[in-house]
Amino acid sequence: MRKNLVVAIDGYSSCGKSTLAKALAKKLGFIYIDSGAMYRAVTLYFLRNQIDINNIEAVKQALEKIELNFHSRDYQSHILLNGEEVSEEIRLMYVSEAVSPVSAIKAVRHDMVKQQQRMGKSKNIVMDGRDIGTAVFPDAQVKFFMTADPKVRAERRFKELQSKGDTQTTLEDVFENLAHRDYADTTRAESPLTRAEDAIVLDNTNLTEEEQLKFALDRVEPLLKNLA
Repeated sequence: MRKNLVVAIDGYSSCGKSTLAKALAKKLGFIYIDSGAMYRAVTLYFLRNQIDINNIEAVKQALEKIELNFHSRDYQSHILLNGEEVSEEIRLMYVSEAVSPVSAIKAVRHDMVKQQQRMGKSKNIVMDGRDIGTAVFPDAQVKFFMTADPKVRAERRFKELQSKGDTQTTLEDVFENLAHRDYADTTRAESPLTRAEDAIVLDNTNLTEEEQLKFALDRVEPLLKNLA
């Protein structure tokens, strides 16, 4: 029986998982761990170093050279790749287009899961990703599975890219990328995206950020009394 509280948030790309996770962590005073950023950082390393993801030995050797760390400012999670701040670069489209095949590699997932489980052993955490409630923390006390209309998700992601100065990527590009990632995430052999049986579905197509936060808090806060 866990003495610390783990909130697992899974779901499709651009459903606002990290937005909810950050807000929830800030409200509860928990630690926020962005598992998706970890896979994106690995992908960035592979791209920079031209690692052939079909060469399993090359992948394993590369993983041994990757050190990931998080630091937090105002509950905003920043990731360091071998000491370099890469939080902005890992969100660019060229990384987004390559992350699904990298995250489907068994060796990569096993390496990331070990790191994630170590982070959640003794502290109250909120972690979002694709397999947090099914593979990383199947014993998490609270699990959410987030979804939203694909068009709404694409529009949200497109606006995010524009706000970061990306004027090259079109809305159609984003929509196609999300469709591709949905297919890759749900059909991969290693830890596919799937809803845990005990996960609470959160469809935020028509919800504001404040409304989805209240939805989550109403289900998490009662459990805190049990830890007191």
